[in-house]
Amino acid sequence: MRNAKISTEIIIKFFQLLGEQILTRQPTTSIFNLLGGIIVAFIVLVAFNAFVIINPGQAGVLSILGKAQDGTLLEGIHFKPPLVSTVDVYDITVQKFEVPAQSATKDLQDLSASFAINFRLDPVKVVEIRRTQGTLRNIVTKIIAPQTQESFKIAAARRTVEEAITKRTELKNDFDLALNSRLEKYGIIVLDTSVVDLAFSKEFSKAVEEKQIAEQRAQRAVYIAQEASQEAQADINRAKGKAEAQRLLAETLKAQGGELVLQKEAIEAWKTGGAQMPKVLVMGDNKAGVPFIFDLNSVDK
Repeated sequence: MRNAKISTEIIIKFFQLLGEQILTRQPTTSIFNLLGGIIVAFIVLVAFNAFVIINPGQAGVLSILGKAQDGTLLEGIHFKPPLVSTVDVYDITVQKFEVPAQSATKDLQDLSASFAINFRLDPVKVVEIRRTQGTLRNIVTKIIAPQTQESFKIAAARRTVEEAITKRTELKNDFDLALNSRLEKYGIIVLDTSVVDLAFSKEFSKAVEEKQIAEQRAQRAVYIAQEASQEAQADINRAKGKAEAQRLLAETLKAQGGELVLQKEAIEAWKTGGAQMPKVLVMGDNKAGVPFIFDLNSVDK
């Protein structure tokens, strides 16, 4: 396109100069000059249209009289038949395209996603792409978008909606395998895919929320039951401890007659009962089970 523009500018400039010369010379000479100028202009035009330059990251397809020729034109300068041929140039660097997809899971739940696909065209198959698809726009809309949709349906149908969440990596791997096999035959090389977004139906989102609430309540009930069990076990332990203490007390009373123990119990009862300790006289012998107490105030009277 740039070469054609340059050649057109040169030809226009040439005819301007030629017209000026014709106006200042004789008619016969002017006719010969005009013919010579036309021939020179034609040669220049042919020369500029006989070559095409393919830049790095590009691939060209040569068409002669509308028919695509075999063999991809890679970077560099190439000869092409002038005036009767055109060259379609394709970008073979990495392209990015984001496409939405929808599907139903194994348990018949609606699942939607958005994929970012990095791809490039196979330089070897650019001629075939030109013949079957035409432009890069057609490749994206007619090939990549529908094949992405079908590949997502294949991957989503193999698992439930919960597995799509918990096994997201496996979902992506199945999607990649399906998409690569489908696009490879069209001369499209998939370099990488990314799951940009994964969304579920409102009904499923609500069910997940209710499930989480139920699980939290169940966990709370388990905690309360465990706490009650621990309290009951503590009561049992306390009862066992009290029974053991009483057993030991009974054994002590039986083995030693219990005099000292009973005296100790009586003193403890006075302390804990809240009554004022009377002025007493304790009398008794070693065989007495309980101290014999006199109220000294009553003796005075």
